[in-house]
Amino acid sequence: MAARKSAKKPNVSAEELTKYYREMLLIRRFEEKSGQLYGMGLIGGFCHLYIGQEAVVVGLEAAAEEGDKRITSYRDHGHMLACGMDPDGVMAELTGREGGYSKGKGGSMHMFSKEKHFYGGHGIVGAQVPLGAGLAFADKYKGNGRVTFTYFGDGAANQGQVYETFNMAALWKLPVVFVIENNQYAMGTSQQRSTSSAEIWERGKAFGIPGEAVDGMNVLSVKEAGERAVSHCRNGDGPYILEVKTYRYRGHSMSDPAKYRTREEVQKMREERDPIEQVREMLLTGKHATEDDLKAIDKEIKEIVSKSADFAKDSPEPALDELWTDIYADEVPQETA
Repeated sequence: MAARKSAKKPNVSAEELTKYYREMLLIRRFEEKSGQLYGMGLIGGFCHLYIGQEAVVVGLEAAAEEGDKRITSYRDHGHMLACGMDPDGVMAELTGREGGYSKGKGGSMHMFSKEKHFYGGHGIVGAQVPLGAGLAFADKYKGNGRVTFTYFGDGAANQGQVYETFNMAALWKLPVVFVIENNQYAMGTSQQRSTSSAEIWERGKAFGIPGEAVDGMNVLSVKEAGERAVSHCRNGDGPYILEVKTYRYRGHSMSDPAKYRTREEVQKMREERDPIEQVREMLLTGKHATEDDLKAIDKEIKEIVSKSADFAKDSPEPALDELWTDIYADEVPQETA
């Protein structure tokens, strides 16, 4: 294995570092299991895995507070797990079962949790960006001090609706953090071939929106940047852009052979910059955990994921009459004085 660069000195406690390790490992193992179930034909349709990008959501969730909202695209399983949604319900939804978060009707892309303030993965590229600004508008209107994390990718950053949203968010000083998860290849075209600007976050300058680029393979760097962004928004200073530079190890979806990049490139990233391995090294070199401690965590995580797969397999498929439910809202969410 190639020599690693020295890990960044932790700016968090050993307990917090262990928590981030556990959360990233849960996402990694869950996605590996999802890939297996897809290969077995138990997950249909599209399935976009988050392997390699775990530090992004774990770092930003560490900067969030209770009541903050999040909305993202179709590569969304990691976001769900990071905000505390139950792996059983997520896996059951992936397999189209009744025990899933959308009762088996949403699949990989369309899950929601009112309790965890997760407003879904969205299949239309960039569609979640104006929706995220709308969530932030509601919070500003209510004056509740909440922030919305609106995630989208480097490919979606070229969509026109993104810039319409930037304009309105800046004009109204909305408390929204625009998170560009730049995994460098969008659906399969490198950023160098598809995007005129090397630093996508700088496009916000035209609207007076501040921002920064972040090492998305380092959970501590993401957390620090997230805290700056959240503070900016909570202070009433309007939106903030984080371009989190990350890397997915798998193809765009399970059906993508990813022939647009070399195996050597992917392997180099895995060996030198893997987000989970970086934290693992910090825990070991800082003597915050032993090899046996980390093996025990991995065993525990694998059991959680295995249980979620069993739950999904045992959960029945939704009844046919479920097609006619949840079409219209049962109540209009109006607050009374």
